[in-house]
Amino acid sequence: MTLEPNGVLLAEEAGEGIMLLTMNRPAQRNAIDPALLDAMNAAFDAFVQDDRWRVGVLTGAPPAFCAGLDLKTFSAPDAPRQSVTALIQRVPRLGKPMIAAVGGAAYTGGLELALGCDFILASENARFADTHAKIGALSGSGMGSRLPHAVGARFARQMILSCQPVDAATALRVGLANELLPAEQLLPRAIEIAGAIAAHDPGLIRMSKSVIDRGTEGTLADALAIETEALQKRKAMGAMAWSSATPG
Repeated sequence: MTLEPNGVLLAEEAGEGIMLLTMNRPAQRNAIDPALLDAMNAAFDAFVQDDRWRVGVLTGAPPAFCAGLDLKTFSAPDAPRQSVTALIQRVPRLGKPMIAAVGGAAYTGGLELALGCDFILASENARFADTHAKIGALSGSGMGSRLPHAVGARFARQMILSCQPVDAATALRVGLANELLPAEQLLPRAIEIAGAIAAHDPGLIRMSKSVIDRGTEGTLADALAIETEALQKRKAMGAMAWSSATPG
């Protein structure tokens, strides 16, 4: 199933309920241009609106994940860069889990795209960097808030102020990536986790995701109140379905 005729974005079913999205501009390191922008918005529309899809996996065709904005296209002063900002900011608000499978470079807007996903899996050749300062720009897509949230303020300062890339092992150590995998295992592992998520009640998954998302945006007291609120809503829906499996 391909959603974009010219192939800048490949969309396919990678398992029951799993939409695999592959940014496919390898010669441009999967930098976002208008065609890819439109294709991603269309894919996100389908992902959100069709109950068939429960979990998404976002990746890039080798050798990169995403180099961010295509500066050849968006360098003009009147270029609609805000449309890319809107795309990036849309990812954490999709309402369904989205996993970033990062192989190669995730730079600047590409890093912001990965940060918008629920979590990041990285291959051994993954690299992460914020180069806004190098190009004389200031992020408006969440780098200054989501990166410190992921790795802590001190390491975020190092990445944002120096513009130096960090390797996959460092990303794992500082909490930017959840797992570090050989390149050939990256997508299989992402799809395996997606499958485990897709096997659960989608309403409960959305509620659990919302608790985490809302809770981590505030204080601990806010988070506890949000969790209590969600639990009361869940109880009001009826008895919880407990698995018969013995806990491991």
